[in-house]
Amino acid sequence: MSRRRATKKSNAEFLVDLMARLPWWAGVLLAVLSYLLLHRIAELPMTATAQSGHMGAFATQAMGRSLASFGQYVLPLICLAGAAISAWRRRERRQLVAVVADVSATGGAAALDDMTWQQFEKLVGEGFRLQGYRVAETGGGGADGGVDLVLTQGSETTLVQCKQWRALKVGVTVVRELYGVMAARGAAGGIVVTSGQYTADAKAFAEGRNIRLVDGKGLQLLIRSARQNRPSNPPKAVTVPDARAPSCPFCAKPMTQRIAKRGASAGSAFWGCTGYPTCKGTRVMG
Repeated sequence: MSRRRATKKSNAEFLVDLMARLPWWAGVLLAVLSYLLLHRIAELPMTATAQSGHMGAFATQAMGRSLASFGQYVLPLICLAGAAISAWRRRERRQLVAVVADVSATGGAAALDDMTWQQFEKLVGEGFRLQGYRVAETGGGGADGGVDLVLTQGSETTLVQCKQWRALKVGVTVVRELYGVMAARGAAGGIVVTSGQYTADAKAFAEGRNIRLVDGKGLQLLIRSARQNRPSNPPKAVTVPDARAPSCPFCAKPMTQRIAKRGASAGSAFWGCTGYPTCKGTRVMG
């Protein structure tokens, strides 16, 4: 008996969680549509009669109307509950972004350390949403190899691991595991984000691979840049501060790894200014 109740509860929670992953307005729209559809079914007249030879059709219609009569209230309530949770999560994410973006560099680092790991993941996800990515929060752990976020932009997928390590540096094991998951899932790239720093081995392993290491300072830069320069349309290429990146020799902004598309150096990696095309500063990767 308890197992049945648990199953019913988990099913309801699953539907609410599914609705909560959608934009809040989508949940409201689904609530309205589900009510109108089920209400229409519940009000349909019975076309079969309870006579010999028609009992099966009569029973099917009666059951369908009963389920529709019940569902026309329950399903919209589930959709609205999910929409409310979605709106609350959106507000929470925006508040986390504001806390980090509106304080000084020192204060921003303290704000990152004071967050729970759940808040840290929400902050990182919202930062990439503001950059123009579609973000799916997986929760990390389990069969996904510890991936916390899946970023999608166009046909490319980027996997993200969030590590809110306040004292220890993120080691090479974390980066190596992410690289393995990237290869298994055919992801275009990977990003490890931490509120702290990385070991020298982790940086060395990421070198030359399509893996970005974003430390606490880089995350603050990402959040501020995304909030101040949120594009009206998703950009074709999003720049993410790299823990290894030098400063631009012209404007002192952080640089990002790029690949030359033409000329004698076509296919070679170089450092390009994140302020491009306003600033066209470059550095040779050493």
